[in-house]
Amino acid sequence: MSKKAQHKINRDLTLPRVLMENAALYGDSQTAIREKAYGIWQKYTWADYARYVRTTAAGFAALNLRRGENVCMVVHNHPEWLFSELAAHTLGATTLNLFTSSIADELAFSIKRIYSPVVVVQDQEQVDKLLDVKEKLPQTQKVVYIDPTGMTSYADDSWLISYADLLKLGEKYIEEHPGFIEAEISKGRPDDAAVMIQTSGTTGVPKLAMLSHRNLLTMAGQWVEETKIEPGENWLSMSPPAWIVDQMWGMGVALDGAMCMNFPETAETVLEDFREIGPSMIITSSRFWEDMASRIRVKISDAGWVKKKLFYLGEKIGKSVVEKQSHKQPVPVSLQVLYKIMSVLVYRPLLDRLGCARFRSAFTGGHPISPDVIHFFRAIGLNLKQCYGLTESCGIFQIQPDNEVKLETVGKPMAFTEVKIAEDQEVLVKSAANFSGYHNDYESTQNAFENGWLKTGDAGYIDQDGHLLIIGRKEDIIRNKSGEAFSPDFIETRLKFSPYIKEAVTFGEARPYISAMINIDLGNVGNWAEDRMIPYTTYMDLSQQQPVEELILNEVRQVNEQLPEVMKIKKFVLLYKLLDADDEELTRTGKVRRRFVYGLYLKIIEAMYNNLKNVEVTGKVKYRDGRIGEIETSINVINVI
Repeated sequence: MSKKAQHKINRDLTLPRVLMENAALYGDSQTAIREKAYGIWQKYTWADYARYVRTTAAGFAALNLRRGENVCMVVHNHPEWLFSELAAHTLGATTLNLFTSSIADELAFSIKRIYSPVVVVQDQEQVDKLLDVKEKLPQTQKVVYIDPTGMTSYADDSWLISYADLLKLGEKYIEEHPGFIEAEISKGRPDDAAVMIQTSGTTGVPKLAMLSHRNLLTMAGQWVEETKIEPGENWLSMSPPAWIVDQMWGMGVALDGAMCMNFPETAETVLEDFREIGPSMIITSSRFWEDMASRIRVKISDAGWVKKKLFYLGEKIGKSVVEKQSHKQPVPVSLQVLYKIMSVLVYRPLLDRLGCARFRSAFTGGHPISPDVIHFFRAIGLNLKQCYGLTESCGIFQIQPDNEVKLETVGKPMAFTEVKIAEDQEVLVKSAANFSGYHNDYESTQNAFENGWLKTGDAGYIDQDGHLLIIGRKEDIIRNKSGEAFSPDFIETRLKFSPYIKEAVTFGEARPYISAMINIDLGNVGNWAEDRMIPYTTYMDLSQQQPVEELILNEVRQVNEQLPEVMKIKKFVLLYKLLDADDEELTRTGKVRRRFVYGLYLKIIEAMYNNLKNVEVTGKVKYRDGRIGEIETSINVINVI
C-alpha cells in the first residue's frame, strides 16, 4: 500500500505504530530527521528514529514510568524532543510540553499539576530552575537532561540523569526484557490521550487540552490530503514544541506524511537554514511574518535611491496583480509582463535572500494578522496564506485554497471538518480531530461543546464564496458609549504592520472613543533614532523621546485612514516598557492578557479619557530570577485627532 493511501486509515492507529510502520517501509533508505550542529547537518533515517524511540522508551521503563502516567518536557526543537515524546507514548504515557522561557514557579505549577514522575529538560538552565523548586515537586522521581554542557558538577545528584545515560539504561532493559517494547506498542489505543497542551491562558490559569492519537492523526490526514504532501518533503521545525503547531506537525503530519523534520542550529540561523534545506511549506506565528515585513521595509528605506524605487514599483505592480486575483478578475497582459520582469529583478532575489524561494505554501496562524501583511508578502511573490485553528481543534483546520486566496479571510475547512456559525455569530467546528477534553476539568469540557460541535470562542461569518472571516474573540468584542461594536484585534493587527510598532493594545469599552497603548520596536526605532543622531540609553528613554512620539503619531494616523470612523484611534501612549510574559502581561505564546493589562495599567488608560497631557507612573518589573524592580517615569498622552 502506498503511503498516500495509507494516511487515510492511520486515524485508527497510534503514533508509535505509525512510526514503526514508516521504519519498516523506509528503513535506512530515507531520512526522517535532520539536525544542524556546528554548521553540519546530521541525519537520522526512519530506522534510526525508531531505534532511538525504542531505546528511550526502555530507559523510561527502567525509571518505572507506567501506562497512564504523564511526562513533562521542557525542551527546544531537537530530535531528542521527538524521541522522548514518542517514547512516552510507546509506554502509554501522556506528554505535556512547557515553554523553555517559563520561570521556575511556572514550571513547578505545571509539573505538579499533572503529577509527572519523569521530567525531560533541555539543558543546565532548565535543570537549575527545577532544582530551585525541587521541594515543590515531591512526585517527580527523575529529571532527564539532554545537553550535558556545564553539567559536570551535577554528577552526584541522584535526582538527575543525562539522556545519554538514559539510553544506556534502555539498552540494558531491552536485553533483559526482549519483546517488551513491541508488547507496549500493541497495548496502545487510538483514543488514548497522547498529548496535553496548555491553552493560552489569556483570561486566567491555562487549561490542559488533551489530544488523542486519533485526534492528531485525523488532523495529519487532512493536511497530507489537502496540501498534497509527498514522502520525503522537508519541514523546518521552528515554533516551540509547547505550541500546538509543532505538536500537530511533529507528532502528526510529519509522521503520517513520512516527511523529513529539520531542526535549525539556532534561532539566529533560521533564514540561512531555510536556504540550505528548501522546505516546501512552513507554518509559523503572525509575529514572525510581522517582524520579517518590518525588517524588509526598514532595510529598503535605508537602501539606495535606485533599489528603493525599484522595490516600491515592484510592490505596487505585485499588489495590483494580487488585488485582481483575489477578486477573480482577469490580469491584463501588460500587467502580467511587468510582473514577470519584477519577478526577475525584485521578487526572486528578495525571496532567495529571505530563504523562502522554494516555498510552495507558507501559512500564518495563532494571533490574527493584518491583511496588509498578507498583501505585502503575496505582492512580492510569496504564497503566504492566513489559516485558522485552535488548540482544542488539534491545530489548524481552515486554510485558503491556492486558487482563491482572499486577504481578509481564513479560507475554507479541510477534509473531515465541518464549520458553521451559531446564532450569536460564534464559530462552531465538528471533526474527529477535536480534542478529548480538558485534564481534570469536566465542567469546562462540557461547556466547550454544543451538541457535538466545538465552540471556538471566536465570532465570525461565512461569506458568499464559503470563506470564513474571523471578527475576533467573542468575549473581546467591544461596544463604545454609543453602542457601536468593534474588534480590538482588527485595529491592533493593522498597527503592528508598522515596522516601528511591536505591540498594541486598544481600549474603548463604554468609552466615547478608542485609545491605545503602544510598544515601539526597539531594534527598528533604535536604528531610526541612530540615523538621526538622537541619543538614548534604554527602551524607556527611547520610547519617551519627542521625535519618536512624532514618528509613531504619523504611523497611527496612516492606520486611521484605513479604519471606519468608529474604530479610529483618538489618543495613545507609548508604554515605558515592553509587555512581557514574565510580568504576566503576555501569554507564553505572545498573546496579550487583555483583562490583566487593563487592570495593571488602569491609571494610564484613565488618563487618556480624562484630558490629561501626561501621567506619572510607577511600574513593577519581574526578572527571570524572581526579583521585582520598580520603574518611575512620566509618559505623555498623545492626541491623534
